[in-house]
Amino acid sequence: MTRLTQPQNEFIASVLSLKPHVAAFDCDGTLWSGDAGEGFYSWEMQQGLVSEPVKQWVRSRHAAYEAGQIAEEVMCGEVVAMHCGLHEEVVQQATDTYFAEAIAKNIFPEMHALVERLQASGCDVWAVSSSSKWVIRSGMRYFGIPQNRILATEVAIENGIITDHLIQVPSGPGKPEAIRSALKSSPDDRPDCAFGNAIWDREMLTMSKHAFAINPNPDLKQIALASGWTIYQPDTNHEGR
Repeated sequence: MTRLTQPQNEFIASVLSLKPHVAAFDCDGTLWSGDAGEGFYSWEMQQGLVSEPVKQWVRSRHAAYEAGQIAEEVMCGEVVAMHCGLHEEVVQQATDTYFAEAIAKNIFPEMHALVERLQASGCDVWAVSSSSKWVIRSGMRYFGIPQNRILATEVAIENGIITDHLIQVPSGPGKPEAIRSALKSSPDDRPDCAFGNAIWDREMLTMSKHAFAINPNPDLKQIALASGWTIYQPDTNHEGR
């Protein structure tokens, strides 16, 4: 079991004191340091998971995205849909391998402990991410968050084969949309607590009753300060789980 510091325990206690019934967590940069979605994209290019023509196409699209010519949610969808024609099982195994090798060691201990404590208290915990559902599935196995509590970028699967038909891309406004859809049968369609680190989490944090900016990027930190949200900086000097 990871030994937590007093500030880490105080942060966890402050969240638990709110007695949340529903909590929504962004993943990349919030539950762990680094961007698993972006990292997997680079890793799979090196591994040759997709064909050379697909590589060339998506690299040109990614260059356009970095130049500001393609919207965030469009790029998030395309790096998932580019797997069209592959067996989902193959891609899932690849993300499992990547996450174990590159990301698991970067999980923030206090965020892992917080998720565990929330679940133990009966809180309904959701992972909400614009990264692929395969990557987030791999990560949530370390947190004990079940597949039916993952809202991530996904495409339709037909007979085990990946299609290019996008189902959802939870980025920016897409995050509260996905949450409201998932919670539509609940008395309240917004989380009690939400946790995020980037500008693409702004709408999700705004919709929540209690917003937490975790390891925030400069733009989100500015918004958090102006909005009076809680800002918390996880310990980045930790050993992996």
